[in-house]
Amino acid sequence: QVQLVESGGGLVQAGDSLKLSCAASGRTVRNYAMGWFRQAPGKEREFVVDIGWRGGSTYYIDSVKGRFTISRDNAKNAVFLQMSSLKPEDTAVYYCAVSRIPYTRRLLDDDNTWGQGTQVTVSS
Repeated sequence: QVQLVESGGGLVQAGDSLKLSCAASGRTVRNYAMGWFRQAPGKEREFVVDIGWRGGSTYYIDSVKGRFTISRDNAKNAVFLQMSSLKPEDTAVYYCAVSRIPYTRRLLDDDNTWGQGTQVTVSS
């Protein structure tokens, strides 16, 4: 059973940058798609970005394209989210996810393992 621990969240001003990290333990995530979701206050959790098991396939929601970059380091068993030009609407709890099914290019809708989340707050 894999466990995920996110870190790197915090309080920043609009226009600032943050880098989130997600460390996996319990098993390797090398062969599994990973990604990030977020949940803003009063809203449902939404998909943000994912990266395929090979690392060459990424998919971003339109609102973060050009500002967020996902990467993975299989040697560290980790995935990262570099966030730049942050906006107040990016304020949310950010959750890391890893697919339970290996060798996929995308996270699946229902078959993922989740971390506990890290809070990102962007002030205007």
